[in-house]
Amino acid sequence: MSFEACAALVERADPLRFRASMAAPVAARQILFPLYAFNVEVARAPWVTEEAMIAEMRLQWWRDALEEIAEGKTVRKHEVVDALAGVLDADGARCLDGLIAARRWDVYKDAFEDQGHFEEYIDATSGHLMWTAARLLGDAKETVVRDFAYAVGIANMFQAIPALEAQGRKPLVAGSPEAVKTLAEDALARLDRSKMNRHSVSNGSGAALIAGYHARPVLQAVIKAPGLVAQDALNPNPARDSLRFANVNLRGWWR
Repeated sequence: MSFEACAALVERADPLRFRASMAAPVAARQILFPLYAFNVEVARAPWVTEEAMIAEMRLQWWRDALEEIAEGKTVRKHEVVDALAGVLDADGARCLDGLIAARRWDVYKDAFEDQGHFEEYIDATSGHLMWTAARLLGDAKETVVRDFAYAVGIANMFQAIPALEAQGRKPLVAGSPEAVKTLAEDALARLDRSKMNRHSVSNGSGAALIAGYHARPVLQAVIKAPGLVAQDALNPNPARDSLRFANVNLRGWWR
């Protein structure tokens, strides 16, 4: 029942990725749901308590679970860990460990050290997850997947900024309209670069990229009106969002 538990968790906590997973082939869902359920558990670990030490312990629990998978040990009893152990190899476990390490930033209220630190965080939290999924699903060029994942991570960050600031976090190195626009332009450029190299990502691996279908319109909206980020006004029109999802699902993740 661990796979069903993962699917139910993703459906409750991450509707966008649930929708993308359901659009993927049945075989791909066996990989995507455990990975996305793991991501849900790790992403929310820093937010379930005000005690930094407890949050750190929760993240360490998941790092220990990944170590058990990487070393081929008997894994701890947990529905998500059970499902994850069935699909994840040692390389994937070590890659996802970097995702957890990056999530330590979420525990505290410190700003990013610099732009490089910010980009490392985006690459780890968005890139490691998407690259692991793409690699397990088929053949893909890592740089192409990571370009796409970076753009998706920036779009997700833009949408999350009001909630993060409400929690006392400092999600951007520079938050002026000009800096926000530049960040969106750079992300869109990487999205376009991944599109140009889309043939380096097999159809099987492409199932891992469907979850980024919303990134392009979000980035384009921010470039046009950076103030939408602070206004928490980046939620898409439901009808347009459904139309775009259908288009991506039919024609390809790069749309």
